[in-house]
Amino acid sequence: MEAKDYLRYIVEEIHSTVFATVNREGRPITCAIDMMDYDADSLYFLTARGKHFYDRLKANENIAFTAMKGKDTLSCIAVSVQGKTREIGPEKIPDLFAKNPYMAQIYPNESSRNALTVFQIYQGTGEWFDLTHLPPERASFAFGGASQQSCGYFITSQCTGCGLCHTRCPEKCIDLSSNPAVIHQEHCIHCGNCMEVCPAGAIQRL
Repeated sequence: MEAKDYLRYIVEEIHSTVFATVNREGRPITCAIDMMDYDADSLYFLTARGKHFYDRLKANENIAFTAMKGKDTLSCIAVSVQGKTREIGPEKIPDLFAKNPYMAQIYPNESSRNALTVFQIYQGTGEWFDLTHLPPERASFAFGGASQQSCGYFITSQCTGCGLCHTRCPEKCIDLSSNPAVIHQEHCIHCGNCMEVCPAGAIQRL
């Protein structure tokens, strides 16, 4: 999938997220925030200017959130995003209310909506983790010009081909047919068993 597909999934399939900001003391605080719209490079949500959440967003543009869908762990898809936000004002509020009609029950008239403002997550990176089938599927994405960074475990040229990493991998996602062996990142759950058991120290974590 492309970045826009992950953003669409967050808005249309999950919608409610656990959103993290930091307070004046640098301590993390979470709250429930609905992602109300998206485009190719960003996500949109709204809040009231009188909330402490608004103050935290204005003081620090860096945010993170996780969105999950599923009734239990093995039916779960999770998407996590780290990014930057900016306030874009009230102009998009009518559009967000049209796409999210339940908001009219919370803010039933124009006067009650005067306190609202819209924020855009204009840049970020994310990770998709799908446990609805095994082995799990993992993917990374970036949007808004952010650089997509590789993370996880990687096998270097010090590999001797002993195969111990494969025996300890719970998902059996290490291919021993080449030297060095290759970890299939799309199925790796980042447990670190491979690095712990490698006698050559050939596995690195990024």
